[in-house]
Amino acid sequence: MSVHGDHDLGHTVAGWTGTAIGTLGSVVLGAAVVTASAALLWLGAAIVVLAALTCWILHLAGWGKATGPRPAGRQGLRTRDAGARRGHPGCLGCRLAGRSGAPAAQPRPGARAALARVAGGGAEPVAR
Repeated sequence: MSVHGDHDLGHTVAGWTGTAIGTLGSVVLGAAVVTASAALLWLGAAIVVLAALTCWILHLAGWGKATGPRPAGRQGLRTRDAGARRGHPGCLGCRLAGRSGAPAAQPRPGARAALARVAGGGAEPVAR
């Protein structure tokens, strides 16, 4: 337990990798400002964009985490997130990838027969 209590700081492979690449991009951007080099400026900007994309891809692959604290047993750096395939509720990155985070909708019992009656115009249920 730390001084500020037990909380999940989000140390993940996606987070650390994105931070490392982003730091490198920031260093290159700083060098571009000091040397007044347009080429270094574009290179640094490309590295920063690469950092964001790398972090996002790793998050979607399960090496990130959902918003909020994780259970104590799942806070390790090398712990993969099993819920990433469905998407995390309220996660912008997951929504951008087309993952809603909601459980798959299950059809109501009898819905197939009702749809068949409407489509076919008849009152008899369709055999399954």
